[in-house]
Amino acid sequence: MESESAGAPPAARASAGADDGRTRHRVTALLLEHGPLTASELAARLGVSSTAVRRHLDALVATGRAEERSGGGAAPRGRGRPARLFHLTDAGRSAFPHAYDDLALTALRYVAAQGGPDAVRAVAEAQLAGLEQRCSTAVEQAAGSGAVDRAQVLAAALTAEGYAASASAISSGGQLCQHNCPVAHVAAEFPQLCEAETAVIGRLVGTHVQRLATIAHGDGICTTHIPGPLRAEGPTHIRAGNRSSPVRPVPGERAAHRLSAGPRTAPSTSPTLTFDRERTPV
Repeated sequence: MESESAGAPPAARASAGADDGRTRHRVTALLLEHGPLTASELAARLGVSSTAVRRHLDALVATGRAEERSGGGAAPRGRGRPARLFHLTDAGRSAFPHAYDDLALTALRYVAAQGGPDAVRAVAEAQLAGLEQRCSTAVEQAAGSGAVDRAQVLAAALTAEGYAASASAISSGGQLCQHNCPVAHVAAEFPQLCEAETAVIGRLVGTHVQRLATIAHGDGICTTHIPGPLRAEGPTHIRAGNRSSPVRPVPGERAAHRLSAGPRTAPSTSPTLTFDRERTPV
């Protein structure tokens, strides 16, 4: 059968693949609904051959979505080898819809009603404690590096957790982008989850960070700005009273006035300098 489909036109191969996908989904649905079944039992329910069902079962076992165990099926059997029963694994069940988001929302609404926003924030921090611990193990390898370098390591650790994260350097430091948010539906109603996650990112990279966008609030990705080290470029700043003012070039007229004002005195040792619009300091 495989050799025949290999020589078939592309459209025929695509149709055969779609049929295989539908049959395989029906196999997993029967295992989910009825529990462990033999290949013969599945074939009878689907109206296909046992050979075809075994091919799908072998594929499910190979991908970790089903497991084989020995035991008696529902149909009576004579003497011989025990029946080969197949059942879904946790990975196989995960392909079916879940109501985890609805359950989380119900739980957090109850927590908010009983303890207010601070109680929700405590739940969010507790939920992220494990993530922070796992990621910190990876970030520790970048100890001594700058915040942007640690963000690169953190991005890889978050990707392993399902966040599809990346980090890049920009002129003002760096950006950590998360292309997936596992709790976006819940965080849309409870922003404390985003706030707690931002705090975790800041602790892991070792500096204060700022969230610029979140999937929970309709943005395409979660973007966190990570400020880089202060740079020496640009005008030097000196203290002027209680404000920091950049030293600016003196226009020609004021420069001439300074030259005619007589000899300049030594700079004052006072920690602050004051400036007058009409006179130069003496």
